[in-house]
Amino acid sequence: MKKLLITLLALASFTITNAQDVYVAKNAVIGFFSKTPLEDIEATTKTAVSAINVKTKAVYFKVDVKSFKFKKKLMQEHFNENYLETDKFPNAEFTGTLSQVIDMSKDGTYPVDVAGKLTIHGVTKDYKTKGTVIVKGGKMIAQSKFIVALKDHNIKIPTLLVKQIAENIELTITAAYEQKK
Repeated sequence: MKKLLITLLALASFTITNAQDVYVAKNAVIGFFSKTPLEDIEATTKTAVSAINVKTKAVYFKVDVKSFKFKKKLMQEHFNENYLETDKFPNAEFTGTLSQVIDMSKDGTYPVDVAGKLTIHGVTKDYKTKGTVIVKGGKMIAQSKFIVALKDHNIKIPTLLVKQIAENIELTITAAYEQKK
């Protein structure tokens, strides 16, 4: 709870505007998928937090990297200890902007472009990707899918495991937002 409170306070400070312009997702879902000839690796978290300011178009995501759940416990252990080094780099964050203002007064599906900085494993890199925002009844769902190259974030794959772990990982994000009160 303390981490959530600190994150929400950070979100509030990153956008100084009316609360009615800020939408918050407290249980955003982030998944990743690695496809290789030997084994597919998949993990999901349902505890990421996010905020979108519909007036300024600012977007923010934060996830506790240890919160990703795998089908195999050993994969989760290796992910946290050997690759993402979650004791040293516990969180991943994205700070960016949407390409256009979202009109929360009109229900509909809106394609958006998102640009910003993604920090994983202590390395920050610029990203641009496409997404979709669905507005219905004053609530919003944002979805996006994009590729992250492990080498861009200094995540090393041992030579022996190159056929078991893909160099590029597909990230999928779904976040349901409600107006900040």
